[in-house]
Amino acid sequence: MSLSHGRPYLAIPGPSVMPDAVLRAMHRASPNIYEGELHEITASLVPDLKAVAMTDSNVAIYIGNGHAAWEAALANVLSRGDTVLVLATGRFCIGWGEMAAGMGAKVETIDHGAQSPIDLARVEEVLAADKDGRIKAVLAVHVDTSTSVKNDIAGLRAVMDRAGHPALLMADCIASLGCDRFEMDAWGVDVMVSGCQKGLMTPAGMSFVWFNEKARAARGNCVTTYWDWRPRVDPEMYFQYFDGTAPTHHIFGLRTALDMIKAEGLDNVFARHEKLAQIIWAAFDRWSSEGPMHLNIADPAHRSHAVTSVVIGSPNGDALRHWCEHKCGLTLGIGLGRSPADGYFRIGHMGHVNAHMIMGALGTIDAALKALHIPHGKGALEAASQLVATA
Repeated sequence: MSLSHGRPYLAIPGPSVMPDAVLRAMHRASPNIYEGELHEITASLVPDLKAVAMTDSNVAIYIGNGHAAWEAALANVLSRGDTVLVLATGRFCIGWGEMAAGMGAKVETIDHGAQSPIDLARVEEVLAADKDGRIKAVLAVHVDTSTSVKNDIAGLRAVMDRAGHPALLMADCIASLGCDRFEMDAWGVDVMVSGCQKGLMTPAGMSFVWFNEKARAARGNCVTTYWDWRPRVDPEMYFQYFDGTAPTHHIFGLRTALDMIKAEGLDNVFARHEKLAQIIWAAFDRWSSEGPMHLNIADPAHRSHAVTSVVIGSPNGDALRHWCEHKCGLTLGIGLGRSPADGYFRIGHMGHVNAHMIMGALGTIDAALKALHIPHGKGALEAASQLVATA
């Protein structure tokens, strides 16, 4: 007998829970791609995508996942042989650097490990020593989905300015956009990438690159016709938005998702994610008082409000995930980019998530700890519910 029958809860750090309204918007016949409603809706996405990123800069839309946005961003600004500085705080910035290397760039990496944010002092030393400006771009991840660390992107810009370094500041906001506050223009970011399947609450398949005029002028020789962002932001004909057939149903879904964000208010979206994250952390503070389990990022100031990575010890991570999914219908994220992978798990709390969903997830994890006889402290659900009660 299983208690998992019923509506499952996908609590992984993307794809996130898809709102019924988004799915209904997509559940329709294919439209006319040559004129009419589809063209109007596509044009309406642009100002709202800029608003979510808090920028007046350009935004290009790509049919593809976050890795597609990585490649598009790199291809438009780099030439073969250029040097990029990778600020690794988990698997994903390393992966972005690997992509740059595959395109012919020289990659220098400052690896901060898997439990710490970017060390701004170390970065400043490296940039100050680069007197000739070899480094053309600094790659950083705002929130690394594998470790759940949140990096200080505004602080990184301040470091670059103090060093007087001309490199582009490029930020990956795939896990954070629409969850953790990010202000592209105010923070001085030149290029930012994200996808539709996390805080933007749309099934995977679209990604975006925001870029300012400094980045636009940095055009290198890696760009190809498909990745070229210029026609996508200044299309003379509709098909140039996508260099081909539009992702029609994703456009309908994204329009509804952006409407939902606007209706809630972006500041309220950020506040909801922050409170739900604090509720999760309160439970883990109690559980972590005994036994092997603890949050991967010790300092709450450096934790994401969108994803939480948990250390629980091998093989407890896989055992707990399996029990939660097959006994109760709760799917948790795997330990990604960590060794041993079965010593970790992750909780996604991004996008279309509310208090009763989080309390249900925490209750299921509490039951799993008991069923699997994993030592843990008491009072987790009481601590979490108290924060809900006083929200």
